[in-house]
Amino acid sequence: MCKTSKLSNFRLKIVLTVALIAAIFLIGRSFFNLGVRAQSNGPSFLEFESGLVRPLAMSPDGSKLFATNTPNGTLEIFNITPGGLTPLARVPVGLEPVAVAAPNNNQVWVVNTLSDSVSVVTLTGTPHVTQTLLVGDEPRDIVFAGSPQRAFITTAHRGQQRTDPSIASVPGAGDPQLTTPSVPRADVWVFDPANLGTTFGGTPVEIMSFFTDTPRALTVSPDGNTVYVAGFKTGNQTAVVNEGRICPNFKTSQACTLDNGDAGVGGHLGPSADSRGETAPYVSMIVKYNDSNGHWEDELGRVWDGSINFSLPDTDVFAVDANRLVQTASFAHVGTTLFNMATNPLNGHVYVSNSDAQNTTRFEGPGTFSGHTVQGHLAEMRITVLNGSSVTPIHLNKHINYSILASNPAFDPTTASHSLSTPTFMQVTPDGKTLYVAAFGSSKIGVFNTTELENNTFNPVTESSNYIPVSGGGPAGLVLNSAGNQLYVLTRFDDAIKVVNLATKQEVQALSLPNPEPASVVQGRPFLYSASLSANGEAACASCHITGDKDELAWDLGVPENPATSNPIPINLGAEAQIGLALFGTPGQLNGVGNLNVFNSMKGPMTTQTLRGLANSGAMHWRGDRSNGQSGISATNEVTNFNNFIVAFTSLLGAAQEPTLAQMQQFTNFQLQVVEPPNPVRALDNSLNASQQLGQNFFNGSRPSDGINLGILGGIFNPIVGQTSFTCNGCHVLDAAAGQFGTGTNASFEGLQQIFKVPHLRNMYDKVGMFGFPRTSFFNNVATTNLGPQVRGTGFTNEGSVDSIFHFLNAKVFSPTLNSGFPLANPDSTRRDVEQYVLAFDSDLAPIVGQQVTLTPTNAAVAGSRLTLLEQRAGSAFTSKVLGGAVTECDLVATAVLNGTAMRFLYVPASHTFVSGNGALTLPDSAMRAIAALPGAGHEITFTAVTPGSGLRIAQSS
Repeated sequence: MCKTSKLSNFRLKIVLTVALIAAIFLIGRSFFNLGVRAQSNGPSFLEFESGLVRPLAMSPDGSKLFATNTPNGTLEIFNITPGGLTPLARVPVGLEPVAVAAPNNNQVWVVNTLSDSVSVVTLTGTPHVTQTLLVGDEPRDIVFAGSPQRAFITTAHRGQQRTDPSIASVPGAGDPQLTTPSVPRADVWVFDPANLGTTFGGTPVEIMSFFTDTPRALTVSPDGNTVYVAGFKTGNQTAVVNEGRICPNFKTSQACTLDNGDAGVGGHLGPSADSRGETAPYVSMIVKYNDSNGHWEDELGRVWDGSINFSLPDTDVFAVDANRLVQTASFAHVGTTLFNMATNPLNGHVYVSNSDAQNTTRFEGPGTFSGHTVQGHLAEMRITVLNGSSVTPIHLNKHINYSILASNPAFDPTTASHSLSTPTFMQVTPDGKTLYVAAFGSSKIGVFNTTELENNTFNPVTESSNYIPVSGGGPAGLVLNSAGNQLYVLTRFDDAIKVVNLATKQEVQALSLPNPEPASVVQGRPFLYSASLSANGEAACASCHITGDKDELAWDLGVPENPATSNPIPINLGAEAQIGLALFGTPGQLNGVGNLNVFNSMKGPMTTQTLRGLANSGAMHWRGDRSNGQSGISATNEVTNFNNFIVAFTSLLGAAQEPTLAQMQQFTNFQLQVVEPPNPVRALDNSLNASQQLGQNFFNGSRPSDGINLGILGGIFNPIVGQTSFTCNGCHVLDAAAGQFGTGTNASFEGLQQIFKVPHLRNMYDKVGMFGFPRTSFFNNVATTNLGPQVRGTGFTNEGSVDSIFHFLNAKVFSPTLNSGFPLANPDSTRRDVEQYVLAFDSDLAPIVGQQVTLTPTNAAVAGSRLTLLEQRAGSAFTSKVLGGAVTECDLVATAVLNGTAMRFLYVPASHTFVSGNGALTLPDSAMRAIAALPGAGHEITFTAVTPGSGLRIAQSS
């Protein structure tokens, strides 16, 4: 063994010597400066705000603690000593690591959600990555189970690796079928740690799929033979009835015949006017499936089965035989958003931390005019207990009286002190008697007697004295050190690890992790998550905007007590709106009140929009109604728009008072920096397939798809009435230099009562999962039969009632004519092509960002081409305003261990070389490949496509 090691080191020295001579010959005296010039012109750091799932783990022997440093892209390793934690090593992994698990004392696996990868880290010698496993999109959690032991990793049912030819023979791999009904959307990639395969990204044993939405958490039974898989945003059996299926009046008990001849159940819920007497528009309506009678019902109990052409089984958690890799059970109605799971080692019961959305309650505000409000009661925080086949939800904050708002003198101001918000990671003591719960939005650790929790006999008012406060904010991960009677807590707000003495419930140590985030991100983050900003301590912005994203639900958050306000946004086809209402047969008046340029206070159901990628997108909300508020009026200024959300803290979250203007500005400064991830549907070389290319050709072509094309007469009439027709790109502007990816910041009249802002198209792939569409005149009565079980109750458009992009493109406004709309010849074929293009739509980042490969002595033949692809994309031009304009698609960073020292290198496309972060060593590409090919362990080199502009920072970091 010693001779082999010495021989390997000797070979490495020879390779490095030859490489260094070659580098000097190729580059000359200037090579020491290349490290400065090699980076792209983009920012040194981008904020993605990935949700942490399992950020802490302990080695089986209890000697080491492992932590994912999400913003830094590293694994932090600590020795556990009687005197506390001491840093041992820092290992670069992928982008946005969110979960870590240790299968044994010599190895750690890290899940990188932005890189779509898992880093296999050895602890032998200098800790480093020995292999990178490529998996599906947005992997989130990992556990080990079964005999022999296998690794289980949750991912979305999509991503470039899923269809890579190298794993075509793997059961479950292949086309994600994004336009196919009734497809499971939760994947678990299963690997054999003893045989990771010979493909460049590892070969899974199987890709299992489960009938729920994109998954998140995993846990294992005490005997290690059962893995539990949980969906993430699994819904609550709510859906939306399109406004075209509701009688055009407010007579709720009177049936009608709809304009397409179908029978209508009745009119809109109302009220028919706001508190000022301004008429409400006709809007869509949220309904919920009633399991007891098998019907879709509204709040009045009216049945809408004929308007919802699908069913929602609402299966949330699944049990898997870890040895046979088969599903053995499923559990429905566990929660709306499932955060994490833990297993009681004594009785095997599974605890699921979750929130239960209250989106069937309409309206925010005081509720004085309508008689009801969702203020302060957005989602109930729960732990659901799975015991055998039983599913028992337990409300953690049952002390809250939601009927008494903070504005009521009877409100109890101590309520918040007993509340827990956003329960995430959990740990159960070895004896099964105590459960620790990280309350991400409360800066507390909940402590529960498991018997009292399961029997729902605990009292939050008295039990809250046992809760453990933690500094820093955002507790996201827990590890229980029973031997030392300590609890390790990772706090995300300050990116740190806290050590808590469980005997005293006091912090005894705090270790800050290296954090490249700017101060504005750190300062503003708490305003998204902290429930301390609500009066009852439960509600937060992130109650709906889960990790700053969507919850896949529709909410009716009108405020009937408020008057209509003016709309400053330019409106495409606005001059033709009155004519258009008559032409399309749209009932009612514009915006309810007959005024084009207003926002009605009763807007109807709207699906939750992401808070990612808001920069450069103009006015906010589906209608753009945050363009008018107490911070100012602007159709395009994102700062003004986001600051106008300040009213939501009292009106929606139920705070006793709004944040200060300075605090709101901190929130704005943070949120406008958060970006969308790369598109996982688009090819890694940023190319389009044949169908996507045809769709792009039509999207960017000269044929108007919307409006009336006046042809040569347009030169006469357009100056008078405005532009009368638009191409797809004319409304959904794609201008990367301006930061516009589907929105030109204008609004548009589309034949509906209300005017909506043109939305961006970067995340359409993430709205897939609902299929089944009823007849409506607006969509030319194109419909499906009842398509049965689906995984999601909302789809596309503002209210979420349209199940696919294809059906959206059947709207009357896109109807084929001689010179506008979709082509007269085979329009459906073009609609399908446009759908495929939109699913692969351009984004602020190229699809290569985050991608990785590890070169080893045994995989050069299969992995070399992937490295070549990464190098090519690092030299390919790219434009994105968020990145500063003209950049390349990525920076490329290599991580290696040379003579026992971990080093990072930045790739220089112009010279095809890699420059060490300290500028002291420049190696040709051939030398890097040669080093990785050396026999023996320790020479593996991992290459990561990082965001343009961040390469130098990453290469230079220690």
